[in-house]
Formats: sequence, structure tokens, C-alpha cells
Amino acid sequence: MIRSCVTIALVPQIKTGPWIFWEDLESGMAKAAELGFDAIELFTPSADAIDSQRLLGLLEQYELKLAAVGTGAGKVIHGLTLTDSDPEIRKKAVSFISEMISFGATFGAPSIIGSMQGNVLPGMEREQVMNWLADELNQLGKHAGFLGVPLIYEPLNRYETNLLNTLEAGAKFLDSLKTQNVKLLADLFHMNIEEVDMAESIYKFGSYIGHVHFADSNRRPMGFGHTEMAGIASALKEIEFTGFVSAEAFPFPDPDGAAKQTILSFKKYFSHSKKERIDSLHL
Repeated sequence: MIRSCVTIALVPQIKTGPWIFWEDLESGMAKAAELGFDAIELFTPSADAIDSQRLLGLLEQYELKLAAVGTGAGKVIHGLTLTDSDPEIRKKAVSFISEMISFGATFGAPSIIGSMQGNVLPGMEREQVMNWLADELNQLGKHAGFLGVPLIYEPLNRYETNLLNTLEAGAKFLDSLKTQNVKLLADLFHMNIEEVDMAESIYKFGSYIGHVHFADSNRRPMGFGHTEMAGIASALKEIEFTGFVSAEAFPFPDPDGAAKQTILSFKKYFSHSKKERIDSLHL
């Protein structure tokens, strides 16, 4: 069963980013539960920014799962990436992500490596950079596996990274790793820029996909752009994807409206019964 998810960001430095709910954890969770989301995806400043017992209590109270945790604060706040030319910065990046993996694993949730992957910068050799990335993903994937969760790597579009931009490139890279515990994140916004055929890429590389980011072509909530979602939904069903489809989208026109639009779109494409589709019309 494909499950719905909405993002909650608790990092002030990324206030302009593509996340639905902001700042107030419990308020976001209460609204997510009221709308019928299955889970939340959480962005925090650090692994110890939230008391684990409090989060566990809120998840139980609102009957939500923690689908994943983002690591982007490592770059935004601390300037850390896995491919920095400075070995000390790379070491700190690995440590930050390791801590986030441990935090998420407490709730059975994987961590996502997106912006912290970095770039091949001028003066750097691509082969060396990719070797650094491979070594670090092997190490982090092993750590995540020991804790019983996968590690999620996100191919980003060309304007955000020059490392790996498509599912195909990501899959080939994962095949080169020693660990088998790293999965890909299929972000529909990035795929809209980079993939020739989004649905076909999902068909071909579905076995590598561990998480999906649900945003339209303009990174507004699904339904506010021109993404052809029907074929993508069919592809995810065909590959028997059973993970979370998570709204990493701009809070347009506002957080509540964005959350409502997301759950309407989710039910339109992924509902499992006629009753669910009818009920969604009354949201």
C-alpha cells in the first residue's frame, strides 16, 4: 500500500524552502492527522533538536508514522557536504548524517541525503569526488543497516548538483557500492527537469526507489502544475511501491491549502477504494 506523507520543517534558515508545515511540530502533526495523512517527513536543525520521547508521544497521539528525516540542515546551517575538498568538513558531514540516521532509526525512519551530497567544484577531479561519495555512502549505508533502516540518496536536478541527476545515474552508482542498503529518492520535481519520461524511469528503476517526493512541475502541491501524474501513479503501482509519497512542495497558497491540495491529489491517484475517492471530494 502506498502511503501519504506531509513535510514539517523546524529549521528557520530554510523558511523559503519547499515544505508544507513550519515551526510548530504539534500543530503540523494535528493538521496532518485531521486531513488523513499517514505520516510526516521531518526536517530538524540537528539529531537532538527534538526530544525523542516527546516525538514518540505525539506520533502515538496523532496516529502518524515518521516516514523520513531530512539532513539538509547540515549544509544550510553548518556548510557541510560529503564532497567538500576539505577532509575535515567531509568527516563532520558524515558525523552529522550518522547522528540523523540514529535519530530517525529510533522511529524506523530512514534519513535522506539531498543537498548534503554537494558538487564537483572547479579544480576538483570528478573521479576523486565520486570515490569520496561512494566511500561515505558505504559507511553511512552500513550504519543505517545496523540500525535496521535504509539510507535514502536523492538525485537532484542540474541546477542543484552536478553529481547524479537521474534515476538511471543514481541506480548505476548504487550498483557500484559495496553496501546494498542505499535506496533512491524519486523526487517528481527534479525528475520533471531531468527525466525524458518520468513514468518510464520509475518502471525501469523501481527496485531502487525507497521514497517519493510528491510535488508538481513548479514545486507547488500536486495539481497546481502540469505534471502528468496518472502515468506516474500507474508506474508506482506497477512496481509495487509500498513506501511513502511525501509532499516536499511549497506551501502554496498557504500551508493549510497546500496540505489539503496534497491529500486531495494523493487520494485521486492512490486511493484504494471508491469510498475513499468520494470522501476526498468533501475535504
